[in-house]
Amino acid sequence: MNILLEANKIINERSEESERKYGPIDLANERAAKLASVLCNKELTVEDIYWFKIALKLSRECKNHKEDNLLDLAAYIGALNNYHNTKTAP
Repeated sequence: MNILLEANKIINERSEESERKYGPIDLANERAAKLASVLCNKELTVEDIYWFKIALKLSRECKNHKEDNLLDLAAYIGALNNYHNTKTAP
């Protein structure tokens, strides 16, 4: 499997989101940021959530290689890039 092509399908073609019914990843991360902000008693952003997910996947991969870790990592990086692009678009 080419994980970059698969990550593109997940993030840009929304292949897994429609199957899992999680909704748009930015919206899910916005909800996660709000919930985590309450739990941490400090404001977290959508970008913070992306970085947390990236850190978590890197941490897991450091302990035990699994292709899924790398797939999710590539997908989160792509989604973070999309998030930045939508925030800077006119």
